[in-house]
Amino acid sequence: MPSERPTPWPATPWDFAFAAAAAANEVACGFAALVMGADVVAGEEEPAWTSANRIRLDLPTLRLRDFSTGAAGRPVLVVAPFALHTAAIADLAPGHSLMERLAIEGIARLALTDWKSATPAMSDFTLDTYLADLNVAVDECGPPVDLVGLCQGGSLALIYAARFPGKVRALVPVAAPVDTAVGESDLAAWAKATPLATFAEIVRQCGGRMRGRAMRNVWPRIAGQLDAYARRDLQLDPGDDRPHARAALERYAAWDRILVDLPGRYYLQTVEWLFQRNLLAEGAVPALGHTVGLERIRHPLFLVAGENDVIAPPAQVFAAARLAGTARSAIASRLWPGGHLSLFMGAQNLATGWPEAARWLAATDRRHAAGRSRARTPRVRAPRTVAHAEPEAAE
Repeated sequence: MPSERPTPWPATPWDFAFAAAAAANEVACGFAALVMGADVVAGEEEPAWTSANRIRLDLPTLRLRDFSTGAAGRPVLVVAPFALHTAAIADLAPGHSLMERLAIEGIARLALTDWKSATPAMSDFTLDTYLADLNVAVDECGPPVDLVGLCQGGSLALIYAARFPGKVRALVPVAAPVDTAVGESDLAAWAKATPLATFAEIVRQCGGRMRGRAMRNVWPRIAGQLDAYARRDLQLDPGDDRPHARAALERYAAWDRILVDLPGRYYLQTVEWLFQRNLLAEGAVPALGHTVGLERIRHPLFLVAGENDVIAPPAQVFAAARLAGTARSAIASRLWPGGHLSLFMGAQNLATGWPEAARWLAATDRRHAAGRSRARTPRVRAPRTVAHAEPEAAE
């Protein structure tokens, strides 16, 4: 997942799109020079983890990391992004870790999808491959689960819930691109302005994969500014030089250096289906033998977008509210301060936004349990008025 860069950016997303499309075509014509560099590919160097965890399953596409601290409560599975960096984005550093925060908020059964960097043998893996392994991970956690999806992981979680609605209880998509035809998104503009054949040529020259170095080199980079980007993403003050801030900056730099490679077929499907053809919003995503759309989702939704997110702008994220089949009273939409990465690792959002998300999950659990109890012992109840957006049990 590319880090957002403060300045300078092209004047508008379309300026960026044309610049990026030209850069992508240049990559396709002379690719070898761009993949050389000092970045590390995942597997060559393993990321550091902040919270204690164990590998519960080792599947072709992912390791299911178990962060559980107990056996009580509904299982929560965090679906990490599979785009550019490792899943350590969700467990970066003390005070900047989503997994740490969810545990503090009382979520005892907690797991994370740690996606593997694609090897040459994984080149033909498709979206179906990832959905199938995610399905195994959900079964291991014990359905129905709560899915917390980050960025592209949020889009994948929504597709999964549409395909297997009975295995999901509630969804928390965070900065998840849903309707890529709305909002001003640099990522969507770039993907739409670049011919799919250009991406396919890059994949071909990469031997069937989209290399992390190739993805990074298409994005604007400003040498010597990593500290500024990191402080913004971590929501640290520019002059904060305390030991914990320095440690967090070091962990950010290490995380930013490790890149993942994607299977070529999976990458091309993502570009074409989600960005160029907008199939998630159109209700036409091919998923393990079915064509699915968000209208199949009846689950409670807690949607989160960033005020300054240029990767997945609020309009794209909040589109899920109008496209899903979920009752309006079971949808919560929240706009948090900062940009894309600060939603996952920013100190302010972790301290203030995520506790609310955890409370919302707990409330849906109580409503779900109460609904099951009432189903076993039917009784006449007086109608009540919903005074605020309160989650309902998933259908």
